[in-house]
Amino acid sequence: MKELVQKLRKYEIRIRKAITTQMQGDFHSVFKGTGLEFDDVRAYQYGDDVRTIDWNVSAKGHGTFVKTYREEKEQSVFLMLDVSASQTIGTGRQQKIDVGKEICGVLAISAARQQSQIGIICISDQKEKYLKPAKGIEQAYAIIKALHELQPKSAKTNLAAGIRLTLDIIKRRSIVLLISDFIDMNYEKELQMLARRHDLIVIHLLDVRERKMPGMGIVPVLDKETGKMVWLNTSGEEFQKKYFAQYQQNQENVIRICQKYQANYLAIEANEDYVPQLVNLFRLRNKTHKKSA
Repeated sequence: MKELVQKLRKYEIRIRKAITTQMQGDFHSVFKGTGLEFDDVRAYQYGDDVRTIDWNVSAKGHGTFVKTYREEKEQSVFLMLDVSASQTIGTGRQQKIDVGKEICGVLAISAARQQSQIGIICISDQKEKYLKPAKGIEQAYAIIKALHELQPKSAKTNLAAGIRLTLDIIKRRSIVLLISDFIDMNYEKELQMLARRHDLIVIHLLDVRERKMPGMGIVPVLDKETGKMVWLNTSGEEFQKKYFAQYQQNQENVIRICQKYQANYLAIEANEDYVPQLVNLFRLRNKTHKKSA
């Protein structure tokens, strides 16, 4: 556990240094809000935008009032991690689930140091672990410890149910990071709802074998979620086309939803160094924040 925390701290330092250097010292927190929230009302003044008039307050007969807003300097950060059995696949030293847990740990430490509230929910086809948002480095360590000790009760996936559960839990607009391999069906409607209601960041975990598989003839393949063994002709042209087309279509659907609702999307392969990719994601968000400021 101690070694894991030290490793995640090194990743955090590496990420922060890279961003600071590339942004020439102008580092904006990736956990700051990007919108405005209601603050108060004041009397209408000449030149005010009529769209800001608070008609409910003005109707009381004491004059015309407009709503005032303040920038959201801080939001809750909520991690959603898919811990189903399809995540326990990896070509190199790490499985997809290992990468997902590490990313959660890095972000938890980063959010804690920036005084943001952070919580987490781990999902399969049920709720596997939930820690409500809280501040402080102790909360980050609690998240890391929970992930380190987690032994999922179910091997199956139900992203739609997991997203609905998250939507029920998070009432206030938050930064939500959904980390999954998205090997599931019929979750698009719920993903759209999540993107509409929250500042969504999608981290899509991939394995190289999901995009390229060598022809090995007829081989037994274990479905980790159902526990069933099936025999597949991996050298067959029909199998290769159907197998890879399914994963390609799945990824394109996720990207399309993210683009439509201005959610950030990042694909990470389990056998690659994810730090540079996180750096690029954070830089993109920082630039977006600067433009909207």
